[in-house]
Amino acid sequence: MLGLIDEFRHLFSEKAIDIYCPPVKQTLSVEELKELLPQFDGWIIGDDPANAEVFKAGHQGKLKAAVKWGVGVDNVDFKAAKELGIPITNTPRMFGGEVADVAVGYVIGLARQTFQIDREVRKGHWIKPSGISLAGKTVALVGFGDIGRNTAKRLLAFDLKVIAYDPYFQAQDDLNQVQSSVWPNRLEEADFVVLTCALTPDNYHLLNADIFAKVKPAVKIVNVARGPLIDELALIDALSSGKVHSAALDVFEIEPLPLDSPLRSFEQCIFGSHNGSNTVDAVHRASHQAIQLLFSFLGV
Repeated sequence: MLGLIDEFRHLFSEKAIDIYCPPVKQTLSVEELKELLPQFDGWIIGDDPANAEVFKAGHQGKLKAAVKWGVGVDNVDFKAAKELGIPITNTPRMFGGEVADVAVGYVIGLARQTFQIDREVRKGHWIKPSGISLAGKTVALVGFGDIGRNTAKRLLAFDLKVIAYDPYFQAQDDLNQVQSSVWPNRLEEADFVVLTCALTPDNYHLLNADIFAKVKPAVKIVNVARGPLIDELALIDALSSGKVHSAALDVFEIEPLPLDSPLRSFEQCIFGSHNGSNTVDAVHRASHQAIQLLFSFLGV
């Protein structure tokens, strides 16, 4: 959102609201936030560590409301904010289509090894690896919220079979071909495992050594959700043994991916930069929504 702030300055000016955008590439530290927040009435949160300590410091000053830009909320202590009487929300259903596009692009990329072919051709090689056809294959889709449903819609268009895993699964009339199961039942049927769920304390390292022992040999993994859903050490072992054929990861346990990560040695893998939602249209849409929600909380 910071890159678009000039496009939205008029919204603040019309309401005589001053805005401040800190000079930061990615996130502020807890200490920096504790120093800054007491000076402001509202806060649009990015990937910053919005924990109880930070909200308490803001509450002791002027902070009256907060909005988490985007869908993911694993960096925000909503409970702490609400206990302090600070109204807070995220911007739900902003990126379902965009992240789903990336997820399906990764499925195709892994199936046909298109990214690996591209890298080799750039090196002067002319490789012709045999891929797999998508029609008739099975996807274990973990998460059936906005992103999951949009992903399922796209997967079904490629004649893939979809098994959804979500404790709050609700059948959709337009997605009646999607089957539901309880994790990790039927996981051994899946040719692809696609993660689109939110990160919670209950699903940390959802994909771990025990799960990799259950999956179909040469399964392909896609993660467009949150890095800590996968135990990366277990994934490295599974890639090394061939139990997992390849993985497309837009997110990692540590971001950016460390230069010394063993994951980098697997040429059959595809890596992203936690960028699945980043389109001009989606960012503009979410930014406008975040601003309007904050104005509503502040009563302006």
